[in-house]
Amino acid sequence: MPRTRERLGEKLTSLGVRRGSVLLVHSSLKAVGWVCGGPVAVVQALLDALGPDGTLVVPTHTPDNSDPAGWQHPPVPESWWPVIRAHTPAFDPAVTPSQWMGVIAETARTWPGARRSDHPQVSFAAIGPAAEAVVADHKLDDMLGERSPLGAVNQLDGDVLLLGVGHGRNTSLHLAEYRLPKPPRRWEAASVRAPGGRTWTRWQDVDTSEDDFDQVGAAFDATGGAWTGRVGAADCRLMRQRALVDFAVDWLATHRQPA
Repeated sequence: MPRTRERLGEKLTSLGVRRGSVLLVHSSLKAVGWVCGGPVAVVQALLDALGPDGTLVVPTHTPDNSDPAGWQHPPVPESWWPVIRAHTPAFDPAVTPSQWMGVIAETARTWPGARRSDHPQVSFAAIGPAAEAVVADHKLDDMLGERSPLGAVNQLDGDVLLLGVGHGRNTSLHLAEYRLPKPPRRWEAASVRAPGGRTWTRWQDVDTSEDDFDQVGAAFDATGGAWTGRVGAADCRLMRQRALVDFAVDWLATHRQPA
């Protein structure tokens, strides 16, 4: 049967999506497969499963708004760096599109009533009653920590849904990195809004890495902490964020080598 909003919503409910909850979703429409209505129907199905009291959260990151000196995929000539730093438009939550987050997340970003955090590199968007609480006051120098939307989802006892993607895309694992004792730090930079226009600004933050996230996730899955199933053609994992982050803190503290 063709995949529809109604059928996807039923599958999400069967998977365990809680009505009235805060749900952070990382997704791939390609993995879900052909849907009648495309990404709009997927967002509608997620909102249906959450109900009117639930809140949908998606990553709307903009990694190109960063220091070109660190770009690797692909790198750019050093002679370009000053030009990029001087001319990259300032991040604007109302107009700056997300990059590499997928069409489902980008559709949610532009949804009527969606709210978006004001971080030039790792913003999140949210739809629902708790949206403002999730995205408000996203600190520049706490990109994925306690004062970010990830920390807000944690405070609200939210859930994480991996919709056709693996733990390598699971940003909640970054929150665990921030909770490690004395995590390594690095310099970040981006173009931000300023009175009269834009400015290039730098700050220090935690030096994050996704290199071992698939290992962390596999170990968490082995505990039975994730509910698994299919939504459309996508293999999915649903988990409580607090349980995931608490597990990941212990795993990283044990298995990661100090910098």
